[in-house]
Amino acid sequence: MSSIGRASVLIGAGTIVSRVSGLLRTIVLVAIVGSVGTAAGDAFGLANQLPNNIYTVISTGVLTAVIVPQIVKAAAHADGGRAFVSKLFTLGTVILLAATALAMIAAPFIVTIYIDPAKVQPDQIALATAFAYWCLPQVFFYGLYALLGEILNARKVFGPYTWAPIVNNLVSIVGFGAFLLIFGGPSPDVVQWTPTMIGMLGGVATGGIVLQTIVLLVFWRRAGLQLRPDFRWRGVGLRHIGRLAGWTFLMVIVGQLAGIVQTRVLSGASGTGPAIIASQNAWLVFMLPYSIIVLSIGTPYFTQLSEHAAAERHDEVKADIVRSIRVLGLFIVAATAALAIAAVPATRVFTNGADEALAAAPLLLCFLVCLLPLAVLFVIQRTFYAYNDTRTPFFFTLVQGALVTVTALAAGAAASAGVIPITQLAAAVALGQSFSSIVQVVIATVILDRRLGGIGIREWMPQLLRFVLVAVPAAAAGWGVVLLCGGTTGWLASDKLWGALGAALVGTVVLAVYLGILALFRTPELAPALALGRRFLPKR
Repeated sequence: MSSIGRASVLIGAGTIVSRVSGLLRTIVLVAIVGSVGTAAGDAFGLANQLPNNIYTVISTGVLTAVIVPQIVKAAAHADGGRAFVSKLFTLGTVILLAATALAMIAAPFIVTIYIDPAKVQPDQIALATAFAYWCLPQVFFYGLYALLGEILNARKVFGPYTWAPIVNNLVSIVGFGAFLLIFGGPSPDVVQWTPTMIGMLGGVATGGIVLQTIVLLVFWRRAGLQLRPDFRWRGVGLRHIGRLAGWTFLMVIVGQLAGIVQTRVLSGASGTGPAIIASQNAWLVFMLPYSIIVLSIGTPYFTQLSEHAAAERHDEVKADIVRSIRVLGLFIVAATAALAIAAVPATRVFTNGADEALAAAPLLLCFLVCLLPLAVLFVIQRTFYAYNDTRTPFFFTLVQGALVTVTALAAGAAASAGVIPITQLAAAVALGQSFSSIVQVVIATVILDRRLGGIGIREWMPQLLRFVLVAVPAAAAGWGVVLLCGGTTGWLASDKLWGALGAALVGTVVLAVYLGILALFRTPELAPALALGRRFLPKR
């Protein structure tokens, strides 16, 4: 358990620095392209999101689902899994090069898949395509980064994968800052963009990803691995991996198709209200607690859970599930309450005015509905992966993807009919996604509970509900702070700095009250949670 604690702290600390630097990167980017009602910003947001979508396919799909458990098994080989990793790395590199080349060739077509030409001006599509040519090379480097990182995670070298994105963020901050010095900003209109501006912004965005990937190569000796090109792919179980990855690939395709529908619907609001880039920024804020809490605590648990599943120690797997969900729940519920109350000051950091923050805040609130369910899904879904079952996750993800598609189309139709304002279209799409995720986690939990003969639902579900009840008075205390500071139109939303400070103040109050109530009722998860938190503090 102590090793998990140390790994969680290492990942958590790196994630915090990475996310904070990522927030600074986004602040500078918003100063260039805008956030709400910006056609140029939506064009860049779409183009820069394309390689991220493929990275999500690779990282959370094929690699996490298939590669980590297989590397854990391969470690038992006489060579410690070195031959397997070399063959896997060679195969992955070849596939990534081919995928990147095809994406570059198909860039104009890919852009029109994500943007509805009937709702968007041709010059905005042309700008998005130009940005795509600069951003799509990220596909290769994102994929390579994910492959290297997951191999390191499987070898219990957790730090580099988490800390490497900081390099990307620093490069982007400097590069975007240089852009502002040269060209000024914001430049929200498509006609303002010249080829030189497009090349510099896209080049900086891609250059950061390249350096982020190079950093991981430095840490290979720590993992006891020596990479060698090896094209002899037969005899190491790659066919088995292919069968497992087939279901995962289909699962990710479902998610991407649903994402395409969402983006096409959101493009209808581009230039008039929160749309593509505003949704991306709200998602970035939403992912801050998820990344810091769920990934830092859950990633080491997943490696341990995979080891227990491989050894068929099913009781220990169930214990891993209960412990991880209860610890994750304690932190996630607090984060949800804090971000919900501080939604306006938090979004003010990523907007260029108080009115824009008020317009973007509902987006964040709608995403937050599914923060706790997604934390539970992280554990449940990866338990299926640990047992080499990628088929079942495909089917409950298929349900989720279908619901995301239906709710997004319904939101678009409602906006077109005037049932909801076009300025609330993005929030409606986000709420539909949250609803879909909740249904997904319920289905996944029921299936896994039956599969393993129980996963301790009666042990972790009541405790999650207690955490939610405790969060209510904590949130009320935070709202009192907001009112004392002038409400959502007071100094908390006056500018970016005050927005950040206001969000920190509200979050601190919510967390203090939350932990105080948990301590009063002697909550058993509090002691290990505080012990984990103390690991982040410097030693005297």
